[in-house]
Order: sequence, then structure tokens, then C-alpha cells
Amino acid sequence: MSGSALATALAVSAGIAGSVQVALMSRLGERIGVLQALAFSTLLTAALAAVGLLVVRRSLAGYERALHQPWWMLLGGVMGLLIVFTVTYAGPRIGVAATVGILIAGQLAMGAAIDRFGLFGVDRVALSWPRVVGLVLLGLGAVLTLRR
Repeated sequence: MSGSALATALAVSAGIAGSVQVALMSRLGERIGVLQALAFSTLLTAALAAVGLLVVRRSLAGYERALHQPWWMLLGGVMGLLIVFTVTYAGPRIGVAATVGILIAGQLAMGAAIDRFGLFGVDRVALSWPRVVGLVLLGLGAVLTLRR
């Protein structure tokens, strides 16, 4: 499997996992509390990541190397925390489809801005009219998912 095929397969898998995550975290948050569910999920993720480092790299040195990167790069972890908190809180209140739709619309809009302006050191990608139309349609679709 080529690198781009694997990347595409992983992206599809992550999309599916994201929707399942909204449903699961919503239920867990309802049962034990949103912050408790967030704390448990974060702890489980950290433990699994540590095991992964130990199995694949035979070391936990990746943690130490991360601390020596620019501070703004470490905010990715904070963004992950915000995402998990949000899906845990929003899912039972507005539904899984609406939560996922709005999350994806926000991700695509920010992704287009990051590409357009080359933020965080990524290569610039022009904001063409098909991309703008796609953003508008996805935004409208996200709004429509709020209707029950």
C-alpha cells in the first residue's frame, strides 16, 4: 500500500472513529460526568501512547524530545483536550450528527485558513472557488444537522 493510500485509509478510519467517539463519550459523560469522562479518556490515551512508544521505539524519550520543541507546537495536545471535552458535552445536547457536522465544518474552515495563509509552517494552498463553495455547503449542512 502506498503512503498516500495508507494516509487516505487512516483518514477514513479516523473519521469513522470520530463519530463513534462522539457517541461513546456522550454516553460516558452522561453516566459519570463530562469532566470525569474527559479525565479518564485522557489518562487512557496517555497510557496507550506510552505503551506504543515502549513497544515501537523501546523508549519514552519521545516525551523528553517533545518538551524541547517550540511551545506553540505543544498546543496540539490542548486542542485534542478541547475536542474530546466538546464532543463529550455537545453530543447528548445536540446529537451525534450535529456535533460531528459542526466539528467537521469548523475543521475544514480552519484547515482552509491554515492552507491559505501558510500558518504553522505549512505550504500555502490557494483558496479557489470550488474550495469556497465546499466550505459554504458544508457550513450549511452543519447548520441543517441542528434541526431535529
